[in-house]
Amino acid sequence: MEIALPSELRPLCAGRDVLDAAGATFGEALQGLAERHSALVARILPGGGLAPDVDLLYEGRDLRLRGGLKTPLPRGARVEIRLVRAPLRDMERYSRQVILSEVGLEGQERLAEARVLVVGAGGLGAPALTYLAAAGIGHLGIVDGDVVERSNLHRQPLHRDEDVGTGKAESARRALLALNPEIEVIVHPVYLTAANAQDILSGYDLVVNGSDNFPTRYLLNDAANLLGLAWVDASILRFEGQVAVYLPGGGCYRCLFPSPPPPGSVPSCAEAGIIGALAGEVGAIQALEAVKLILGAGESLAGRLLVIDGLGARSRSFPISRDPGCPVCSQHPTQFGLIDYEAFCGAPLPGVADAHPPELSAREAYELVGVAGTQWLDVRPPAAGVRPTIAGAVFFPLEEIASGELPLDPSRAVIAFCDIGRRSRIAVDLLRQRGYRARGVEGGLAAWRAAGLPLHEDSR
Repeated sequence: MEIALPSELRPLCAGRDVLDAAGATFGEALQGLAERHSALVARILPGGGLAPDVDLLYEGRDLRLRGGLKTPLPRGARVEIRLVRAPLRDMERYSRQVILSEVGLEGQERLAEARVLVVGAGGLGAPALTYLAAAGIGHLGIVDGDVVERSNLHRQPLHRDEDVGTGKAESARRALLALNPEIEVIVHPVYLTAANAQDILSGYDLVVNGSDNFPTRYLLNDAANLLGLAWVDASILRFEGQVAVYLPGGGCYRCLFPSPPPPGSVPSCAEAGIIGALAGEVGAIQALEAVKLILGAGESLAGRLLVIDGLGARSRSFPISRDPGCPVCSQHPTQFGLIDYEAFCGAPLPGVADAHPPELSAREAYELVGVAGTQWLDVRPPAAGVRPTIAGAVFFPLEEIASGELPLDPSRAVIAFCDIGRRSRIAVDLLRQRGYRARGVEGGLAAWRAAGLPLHEDSR
């Protein structure tokens, strides 16, 4: 292993700019130099830990964001030591965190040099971006091809009412620069796909995931592993949240969830609801984990899954083990590139047109109620009690369509519906795969009610 030294450290080893060292990790290599270059090792490892103003670059990326001193390195690796000396223009802005021993001037300079990508500027991305910008992350990237909707605002306070209809990435950029004009905000106003993921991620040191769908999460996991990037993941629904940190070589999202859940089995926030304050709490935890990784401070969530129960005011964590058979992160991987994540998850990536047949509008569908040869299928999740549905509809949850025995006549057309149309679109795909002539109701029962069409009270 070669260790390249900056000019400031060369006097500690007789002026040499490169040292040869042996060890499976950088920590072992340094310990092997301790006898010959004790002053140098003491400068880099005061008290046994990495000095806060020292960056270790291997293949252009800081080892702090890989595995620190324990990062495995191949024979012949070259590690460059760099002392952090980034200028800070506005120390008053960061004064309350610079006084922390875990931050200090060196840590604040490291934050100013960091390049962090946030995927999604929505419920999780909005609070995460806010706190990362406020903390002084010098280079913030935003990936989001969506636009601001009024229904977003209760949990995405980065956006304002006047931003409705504006691209989320651009809306977030304006808000973040208004909060902290010192930083650079790079906008990627697109959805993350297998075609662009590696190009976008390769410009960053660390990724924070604020997306809310499984295809993007598996895509991000695989791309981060291929590029050797750490990433901070989270998910939220109703009053519950989860957060995890994945470091290269330390287990990944696939180790925890080798396969995605059946399509439609996990409702979205639009279907099940979300409390805005929970999104803020979980997004803020993501920002904190990212800052800790950059600083090399404290104990990260790497190797653990944090589960938050907002209603019960409780949280607990569970260990995440590296799966020796993982196709992506094991020592003998079987997947060496990105795959078709829509096919893998049975659901479309955001922004990617799917192959659904044309949906019926609420009024078009209403004209078919009671028409011979038409079957109606309510694919909403089970619920107790009485709730409105379309007259003549058969209740059959989406989760059972793929393998269950359907109460349908294969020779007759099927019209599927749910609350807002998302589950029914998946149901239509599954039904057509099983040979049924199926179409969905655009906008579901929400559009039905908005059109003033009658519903039938059904007891489950």
